Amino acid sequence: MDTSKLKVVVSEQYSYDLKNIFQYGLETFGYAGAYSFYDNIERLVANLESEYFMYPECRFRTTKSKMYRNIILESYLIIYRIAPVRIEVLRVFHSSICTTSRIRLVRKIKV
Repeated sequence: MDTSKLKVVVSEQYSYDLKNIFQYGLETFGYAGAYSFYDNIERLVANLESEYFMYPECRFRTTKSKMYRNIILESYLIIYRIAPVRIEVLRVFHSSICTTSRIRLVRKIKV
């Protein structure tokens, strides 16, 4: 397994999703709960720099190179792509809105 580090970049859609998750957390669980969950997501994403092969291939976006992968965190699915020189974090979906067709659209996301 390759253990080299790659730069992690995030898409605008990911940033938008994360902002909405934090807002929902504030309204539902308060600042401490929202911040804790937000921090967990950010830590997982930051660790992708060297742990990008740790997570499984996204079963809704299969490729020969297994470039689309996902992290499951509670009810959320974080989808990222392994590019030749970087890791591209594409979206964060809640399981209640996570459909196969929405996940398949991540390949069109430009970072």
